[in-house]
Amino acid sequence: MNKDNIVIREIGPNDNAGIEQVIRACFHEFNIPLEGTAYTDPETKQIFQAYQNTNDVYFVIEVDGEILGGGGLKPLSGFETTVCEIQKMYFSSKIRGKGYGKLLFSKCLEAAKSLGYKQCYIESSTQLKAAIHIYETHGFKHLDRALGDTGHFSCGVWMLKDL
Repeated sequence: MNKDNIVIREIGPNDNAGIEQVIRACFHEFNIPLEGTAYTDPETKQIFQAYQNTNDVYFVIEVDGEILGGGGLKPLSGFETTVCEIQKMYFSSKIRGKGYGKLLFSKCLEAAKSLGYKQCYIESSTQLKAAIHIYETHGFKHLDRALGDTGHFSCGVWMLKDL
């Protein structure tokens, strides 16, 4: 895998199946509950369509034409309009540990600022220790309860950051 062959770009209409496969594989690999998570979220099958509003964006990591990761943001459902949620950020084992997740995460934070959000919220699972560490190093603070109405009742980690 050559660094020159890796592209981080906005999701396209033909990327749904590739990113859905990456997301679902992570749940099985890390033994994350399926119900009450992105696994059963209806948007997971149609991510391109779910991120077509002016105040949201979803990025994918493509390597030699294969989708190997992604993550996006949109307004936090059922909460203040100045708070966005970083959502559905998952990576194939083929690219984990190589810094691409950090690049994509930074790109999402930059996008959140440019879209005018004041705070960024994240929900995660305790099994995703490396991801939680990245969030902490970017200044996210742990909360003792969920914010908004995401429907992801199986997530046990909630974090927030001022932008």
